[in-house]
Amino acid sequence: MEAYARSCFPLSIAASRWGPIARSSLPWKLLGTSPRPLAARALTTTTTPASIRHHHPNFTWDDVLRAAEAEHWPGELPGLQGYAHKVQKCNRGSGLLSDFLPFVIEGQVVGYIHPCIIDHLKKFPDAFSLEQNNNHGNSGDSYVTLHSSLRSPEDRTDAVGDTIKCLGESIVPGIRNELYPVTSAFGMPVFFSLERAAAPLFGIKAYGVHMNGYTEKEGKKFLWIGKRSNEKPTFPGMLDHLVAGGLVGGVQCSQMEGNHIQELHWASIEGIKLLHCLPYGITCKDNLLKECEEEAGIPRNIANVAIAAGAVSYMDIEGYRLKRDVLFCYDLKLPDDFIPNNQDGEVSSFKLIPVTQVANIIRRTEFFKPNCALVIIDFLFRHGLITPDDSGYLELLQSLRRGECT
Repeated sequence: MEAYARSCFPLSIAASRWGPIARSSLPWKLLGTSPRPLAARALTTTTTPASIRHHHPNFTWDDVLRAAEAEHWPGELPGLQGYAHKVQKCNRGSGLLSDFLPFVIEGQVVGYIHPCIIDHLKKFPDAFSLEQNNNHGNSGDSYVTLHSSLRSPEDRTDAVGDTIKCLGESIVPGIRNELYPVTSAFGMPVFFSLERAAAPLFGIKAYGVHMNGYTEKEGKKFLWIGKRSNEKPTFPGMLDHLVAGGLVGGVQCSQMEGNHIQELHWASIEGIKLLHCLPYGITCKDNLLKECEEEAGIPRNIANVAIAAGAVSYMDIEGYRLKRDVLFCYDLKLPDDFIPNNQDGEVSSFKLIPVTQVANIIRRTEFFKPNCALVIIDFLFRHGLITPDDSGYLELLQSLRRGECT
C-alpha cells in the first residue's frame, strides 16, 4: 500500500487560523493554565498501561463470595468512601489534560494527543500535520489534524489505519481489528473510523452500553455478574456486567429492515477483515440487543424490555493515554429461571449475587473492571441502596458524570 512507502520526514508545521475552533475550548484555557514546553512534556518511557497487560487476576468465585459475604473486611473504607475510590480510579490525571494537544477535524476538536504519540505520527506526513496559529507562535496554539488531501471518511480511515498498522503493537498494544467512529459529540457526523485500541492514544470520545441484569426473589434484588475470559486483551479474568459493549457507530440511525440491522460494510487491509462502522451506525438499543445475544444468550423478546436508565462518564489519563468515555446504562429485570449462556467466548462464567453483596465487592475489592463499578454504583443510587442520608451522597452522585456527557 501507498502508506507503507511513505518516507519518515519531520511533521510539517503549517500556519493556519483556528477558524471555528474557540480558543476557550482548549484544555489549558478550561483549566486556567498554560501548557508546559513541548519538550518538557514528552515521556521518557512508553510502558504498556496496566489495563492492557496480558495478566490474569489471581482470584476465584470463592474469593469473590468471601468478600461479598463477610461482615467485616480488612482495610474497608467507611461510608461511601469505598465507592468514591472506585470513581476516582476512572478519573485519574485530570490536571494533566494541558499536556495534550487538540486533534482537530474540519474545525471540530475530536480528541487530544500527547506529544509522545505526536513524535511517532511525525513519521507519516501524508496522514498527519501539526499546525499552529501565526499570531501566537507558541506550542499553546498548536493542534494536530489530518492531511488536507484526506477529505472523505473512507480516505481518512484508510490513512490512519495504515499508520496504526505501521506503528504496530509496540505503540498500539491490544490491536483488535475493530473500528470506532470519530465524532465531535454523540449523534454528530462521523469524520472517520479508528482502530479501537488506538482510541485512547488519540483521546477520542468512545461510547458504550452497559446493562444491569437483575432478578427479584422474596423482595430482594440479585445481579447477574460475569467473569471475563482470561483470553480477553483488556482486563482478562475480571468481573463484569452481564452485558456490556462498545457502541458501534456512536450515532443514531433508522436504517432498518424489519427487525434486522442492514448488513455492515467490511473493509480489508492486508487481508485482515475489519468491521467498518457505517456512517449512521446503529441505535443504542439495537447495539444492546446484539450484545445481549452474544454475551449472555438473552433472546430478543426478553432483552427488548431493557429500560434505558441514563449514562455515566469519565475522563482518565494514564501516561500518554486519554480515555473520554460515556456509558449508556440499562436495567433489565430477568425471569427468575433465566440462566445466562455466553455465545462469543468473552465470558468464562456467571454468578447470581445479591445486590447488597455486589455493593460489598465494589467497595472492598479490585475484582471488577473499573468502569463497571461506576455503572453499578449508579444502579445502587437508582434502586435506593445509596440514600441521601449517607454522608457524601451528592458528591458521589455528581462524580459519576465527571467526564463530558456529549
